[in-house]
Amino acid sequence: MMQKLTRKWRKSGDEDDNLSLPTRDDSRPMDPQEQEDLVRSLESSQAQQSLLWRSVFAGLLFCYVVFLVYSIYHQAFFPWELRYHAYFMYEVDSWSIITADWSAVLVCFLAIKGLLHNSKHRRRWLWSSCCPGLLLMFFWLHHMLRLSKYRWDVLWLPLGPLSGAGVCLYVDHLLNESSEEVRKLRGYMYSYKAS
Repeated sequence: MMQKLTRKWRKSGDEDDNLSLPTRDDSRPMDPQEQEDLVRSLESSQAQQSLLWRSVFAGLLFCYVVFLVYSIYHQAFFPWELRYHAYFMYEVDSWSIITADWSAVLVCFLAIKGLLHNSKHRRRWLWSSCCPGLLLMFFWLHHMLRLSKYRWDVLWLPLGPLSGAGVCLYVDHLLNESSEEVRKLRGYMYSYKAS
């Protein structure tokens, strides 16, 4: 039985030779031009992936900003019609809700600026979005705890902007780590050539 299966496997291997991946001789080291081409290709791929992911998360945060602007518009022209604002009707003034929503928009724009800004000060923008996000979280939690009944459906009010800023900070950290790994590879390439 085992011999029969072995023969079938070997025959199928002979037929699929053109489908196998090409192999290269790993015993010979890559010449400097091959190393340079490989590192350039990895750098270019990493830059494209970084831009893509930064744009995706900035776009998601921008969608949240559009929602917040819609919420501000409704609170300004039709006060307390939105259910998540109506819970706070007897706790907070309308202008405080509008100010808090504008603060959330500011937090989101700071995080977007930090994600898309291409400089060494990118982290400052991201951290500066977390600080007001934290203050905003305390504002909403304070007023949520003053309600007669705790409302779980408005938990996104305190956590939304801060979570968005935190996720952007984490994405930036991951993409910077990836970029650092590619830079290390370039360093290894040069140290290999020197030895």
